[in-house]
Amino acid sequence: MPLLRTPLHEAHRRLNARLVEFGGWEMPVQYSSILDEHQAVRRAAGLFDICHMGEVCVRGADAAAFLNATLTNDIRRLAVGLGQYTLMCLPSGGVVDDLYCYRLAPEEYLLIINAGRIAADVAWLEGRRRETHAGAAVTLRNASDELGAVAVQGPRAAEFIGKVFPGPAHAGVTDVAAAQLRKNQIGAWTFAGRPVWLGRTGYTGEDGFEAVAPADVVAALWDALLAAGHAHCLQPAGLGARDTLRTEACFPLYGHELDMQTTPIEAGLGFFVALDKGDFCGRDVLARQKADGVAKRCMAFRMVDKGAPPRPGYPILAGGQAVGTVVSGTQSPTLGIGIGLGYVPPAHAEPGTRIEIEIRGRRWPAEVVKKPFYRRAA
Repeated sequence: MPLLRTPLHEAHRRLNARLVEFGGWEMPVQYSSILDEHQAVRRAAGLFDICHMGEVCVRGADAAAFLNATLTNDIRRLAVGLGQYTLMCLPSGGVVDDLYCYRLAPEEYLLIINAGRIAADVAWLEGRRRETHAGAAVTLRNASDELGAVAVQGPRAAEFIGKVFPGPAHAGVTDVAAAQLRKNQIGAWTFAGRPVWLGRTGYTGEDGFEAVAPADVVAALWDALLAAGHAHCLQPAGLGARDTLRTEACFPLYGHELDMQTTPIEAGLGFFVALDKGDFCGRDVLARQKADGVAKRCMAFRMVDKGAPPRPGYPILAGGQAVGTVVSGTQSPTLGIGIGLGYVPPAHAEPGTRIEIEIRGRRWPAEVVKKPFYRRAA
């Protein structure tokens, strides 16, 4: 089956990107080098193609009630023009997907979902709509083929974002300049005569913006952002830097930290589970885990010595016995040493605990540390 391509495929080829398969898509893993692009985001700004992500529009008089019965976070906290990180769970508590939910209008929401989960998520949402009897009071539209998205991440992003999105927002959060958006706010601007939603979120641990635009103007938007950011040291960045950046920030990636056999409580995402909002799918299991504890926890570790970096699937040992598995691992460009995330019993998850990581048949010392590895200066 041929790989899917984003509207930016030709732009990546012109920039001599190294393209790889990711979730059924042909995506850029790097342009210059992962290290160079990682440091650009930490020090200045990076531009990412995130067109492979999915977009689902949820509208209707009962949209908020439907989403609150389906997602873990509390939709009632969202004013128009605000978004939140949240998760969809099975009745067992396992994660169907993690996502961002934005409230665009009083009865309109936009869900940003993971690329490899689009079909599964849409089917799950449709099933939940039937189960909750939302009927005509809620409409779901998979807009993933109509829309694309790009992310500008880094401490200098706010210096030039207004050159591409001048003036105040006209929808969502209104009468606010692009650079004045607060964390998790979203507004609408016009670009090339078309509406573009711009949110201030990110997946790198840095300040930044994500723009959701009609697919046929994404290439022009990409070029405009590169031109506006050139004097501010903006660089295109690929999936390789995206992974090292999000691992340093301890942000989860579906298929690694999250899956249908793992709950948000086990993943350390209890802050995004609103047990006090009323019933929602998976609540009973999550409430029990919150009260009684869990059998496994996602912890962060760093290697003690320099050497080969940890990778997903490597065994985690304590006292000479296997106790867990690495789910994300890399060489940290910021720290200069191997770091990772893994699941272990709670007794082995406390910061300061000494463990070992088995790398290519050899055991290397590591230490459990407090999350995240990296936090940007305020």
